[in-house]
Amino acid sequence: MKTDPKYTLPKLPYALDALAPVISQETLHFHYGKHEQAYIDNLNKLIQDTEFADMELDEIIRKSSGALFNNAAQAWNHIFYFFSFSPEATKLTEGRLHDAIVRDFGSVDNFKKEFVDAGVKLFGSGWVWLASDEDGKLMILQKPNAGNPLTDELVPLLTFDVWEHAYYLDYQNRRADALTKLWDIVDWDVVSERYDAVF
Repeated sequence: MKTDPKYTLPKLPYALDALAPVISQETLHFHYGKHEQAYIDNLNKLIQDTEFADMELDEIIRKSSGALFNNAAQAWNHIFYFFSFSPEATKLTEGRLHDAIVRDFGSVDNFKKEFVDAGVKLFGSGWVWLASDEDGKLMILQKPNAGNPLTDELVPLLTFDVWEHAYYLDYQNRRADALTKLWDIVDWDVVSERYDAVF
């Protein structure tokens, strides 16, 4: 008897055309609807009848390796990434995360510059992350391939995808332009809630 898959593709909180022109409808269709679906499908196949079948996704990421880690982390990373955006993006002008960014990076604008620079300078494919340690100190991480701060026991707060498929339809090889434009759709309320939930 066929059982229902444990993990399914979550419905985005906005329409496929809602983030245009920063992220086009075509990119969302392929990147979220096709790439992310493939990671989730592979994840469900890989955990079936294994010790990982009853684990939460973050636990699988921390405890797995190889193909299972890659598909689990990519599934988690993409959901985290796309659920950080909104067509009614908010500004970061106050609050505990704002104060922590100013403390650790000098200003919000300087943080944004350092974050984009880290993404541009990451060789090949991967992710750039804003993460926090257990004391609330913020840091920018470059993670190749499916890398995720959870494996370093850090708290992920925000990520930009620097795999070429994330931006090539809209920006071709202009990675810096693609990453810079993402600030126009970041929902800082969501990112701040992630920080406030832990600290």
